[in-house]
Amino acid sequence: MALIGRRNRLPFVREATPGYYLDGGSHGEILLPGRYLPRRPAAGALVDVFVYRDSEDRLVATTEFPYAAVGEFAFLRVVSVNPRIGVFLDWGLEKDLLLPIREQCGPLREGDWLVVRVGLDERTDRLIASARLNRYLNLSPSAYSAGQAVAVIVIGESPLGYNVVVNHAHRGLLYRGDLAEPLATGQSLEAFVRLVRPDGKLDLALDRVRVGYQRIVPLTEKIVEALTTSAGGRLPLHDNSPPEEIRAAFGVSKKAFKQAIGVLFKAKKIVIEKSGIRLAGPAAASGRR
Repeated sequence: MALIGRRNRLPFVREATPGYYLDGGSHGEILLPGRYLPRRPAAGALVDVFVYRDSEDRLVATTEFPYAAVGEFAFLRVVSVNPRIGVFLDWGLEKDLLLPIREQCGPLREGDWLVVRVGLDERTDRLIASARLNRYLNLSPSAYSAGQAVAVIVIGESPLGYNVVVNHAHRGLLYRGDLAEPLATGQSLEAFVRLVRPDGKLDLALDRVRVGYQRIVPLTEKIVEALTTSAGGRLPLHDNSPPEEIRAAFGVSKKAFKQAIGVLFKAKKIVIEKSGIRLAGPAAASGRR
């Protein structure tokens, strides 16, 4: 059976003037307009399509990709407003996506952008958007692990940083102090899991070097290498250095840098001074020029 609002591989049934009819199972035959397919498929051939409803509420297929499918979140633009129904969003297909009034969090105007979730209305069997994101975010314990790469989309600011949707399913937080620059609502990024909290939320980081122990080990090696090649085996970076300077030098957050130099200090590989850090003992001599 064809799934509405998702990609499907449907068998070709027959050709007609408007295009090609595909077998939609219990939904019957579904039209794929001829402009989407340059040549007639072989009998029974599977065609990769997205299924949705057209302006006359008929199921149709397209080979185009919308910006989001059912169950996914996207940052979409309001293209028109109907005061009685809601607003319509550009989601990359010929027919715009309805965001009903009941699914809005406030007034919207043409040209506004917002993060929404695409869903299938159980009452009407139609695709709609919702801006009431919290109801769709899973807060049950998840199977993520520290250092795991995830896809996130920024949905707004909080006192601590930026709230994000993780893998279209969970809520996460990027801490402001770990970021080199502000983020924008709707921005899509790759992040790394730092911690899975008991309430189901995820603490995240944007560091290219992964969080946790996997992050610290290569970072300590990078710091020692930088010290070894620097004049006098010293670097003008320390606990109180601005986060921007640390990220410019090593591409990591200030917190990660402090953890790494703490590991090196305990291992007696460096000395931490007010003006920066330096190699300890014989290693310092090899860093002098």
